[in-house]
Amino acid sequence: MSQNKTIDYFLKAAWQSVANKYNNIATQYGFTQAAGYILINIHREGTPVSQIANSTGVKTTSLSRVLTNLESLGFIYRESSAVDKRSVKVFLTPLGMEKRKIAKDVVKGFNEFLETQFSEKERKLLGDMLLKINNLANAYEPQVDIEEKR
Repeated sequence: MSQNKTIDYFLKAAWQSVANKYNNIATQYGFTQAAGYILINIHREGTPVSQIANSTGVKTTSLSRVLTNLESLGFIYRESSAVDKRSVKVFLTPLGMEKRKIAKDVVKGFNEFLETQFSEKERKLLGDMLLKINNLANAYEPQVDIEEKR
């Protein structure tokens, strides 16, 4: 099977195009696609770091680096819980709220653009197929022949 004809190749290529587009736009406003995604997931009343990690799927080490960067840019601040010092909530600064709005507007605008390019039937089929791929990927258990591993 040719690598550039596999399902995962097309998924990765499509996502890479989307991520690159978001990064190109985000850099015009002084942040990255990953930072914008994290800003979108921080709520006005503050959001625990663990919740940000769960909702964004960003690994803890990467999240820590991005949060430190966002803090140095003045977009966020962190507060430890008075009850449990291990629990940290992240809050947006006024500048962070502005950047969050930009990120949300970019995502909304891009999705509106994409929606105009597909019929209702195509959008439903794409959503169904991506959901199926997600479920299949979660259920997949590779069958590896022990002899082949040697």
